Amino acid sequence: MGLAFGSTIGILGGGQLARMLAMAAAKLGYRTVIFDPDANATAAQVANEHVIATYTDEAALAVFAKQCDIVTYEFENVPVAAAKFINALTPVRPGPQALEAAQDRLREKKFLNEAGIETAAFAVVNSAADLEAALASFEGNGVLKTRRMGYDGKGQQVFKNADPVKTDDIYAQFNAVPLILEGFVSFEREISVIAARGLNGAVAVFDPAENVHREGILYTSTVPAKASADTLAQAHRAAKAILEALEYVGVIGVEFFVMANGGLIANEIAPRVHNSGHWTEAACAISQFEQHIRAVAGLPLGNPARHSDCVMENLIGDEIDRMAELCAEAQVVVHHYGKTEVRAGRKMGHFTQLTKLSS
Repeated sequence: MGLAFGSTIGILGGGQLARMLAMAAAKLGYRTVIFDPDANATAAQVANEHVIATYTDEAALAVFAKQCDIVTYEFENVPVAAAKFINALTPVRPGPQALEAAQDRLREKKFLNEAGIETAAFAVVNSAADLEAALASFEGNGVLKTRRMGYDGKGQQVFKNADPVKTDDIYAQFNAVPLILEGFVSFEREISVIAARGLNGAVAVFDPAENVHREGILYTSTVPAKASADTLAQAHRAAKAILEALEYVGVIGVEFFVMANGGLIANEIAPRVHNSGHWTEAACAISQFEQHIRAVAGLPLGNPARHSDCVMENLIGDEIDRMAELCAEAQVVVHHYGKTEVRAGRKMGHFTQLTKLSS
């Protein structure tokens, strides 16, 4: 039967993804409670209640858990300890094991490899000497990343033919936190898959999108992606394998690099709704946000088929000033995130331009 309509879904995190989840939940007849330390969290504008507390405040987490029938989350950096604490009181979907797999880039790479999914070459970096050795093995090339946290290009440094490298200084710049060096991948394009797994094990996969980034931030997602049917089928299979290995419930985003031979290398997984899936709210009957709510609530998954081709574009910083002109364009679906402070590099909204479905 699924979660009774009128029940309450808790969402850890109060950003734009939580906002869109709360809107989807309301559409299906559910109440939402946001847990976020920011009193001005944008998701609170559309949710029924907002618990303002840190993720380490167990008293607040307990109150929040008791208000909810189930709990989900909007970003992968929710402390695993908080998710486990809540899960002992109220079901958390996806389960905390998904957070554990995604929060540490080393653990994520090992998980993907164990699931039979290829990744870029990588090396553990826990010292300046480790960095020097890793760069030597990668011929001075690679991307140094913090193993935890970091998104939209943050917490990273790119090396190209780096010889010699002042590894002591570079390692110190990262405050001696655990790092990972990833080898460069010579790829033709990046695609991502948004997939969902229901409480009953059913899986639904949206069409892969082709992504373009600028300064480490997603700029556009285009559907259909320019990739062969075999490559797209590989992406579907890999996403399904990840969902099943994690016993996942909810929507997940998986990013891949497409190689010249059509093969795929997984870049990362995001145990949540994903920016590259925003196009689904305009080009599909069931958006990724409604699909996630359906999954965690135990409802049947919706049909992920698209009715249009499209291009989704993020509105970054003062690009949000384009909203009025975009509203005047035909076949454009706009979405403002309700953020009041405009900052460079901040995602303020997005829009999706629809075109006719490819034959």
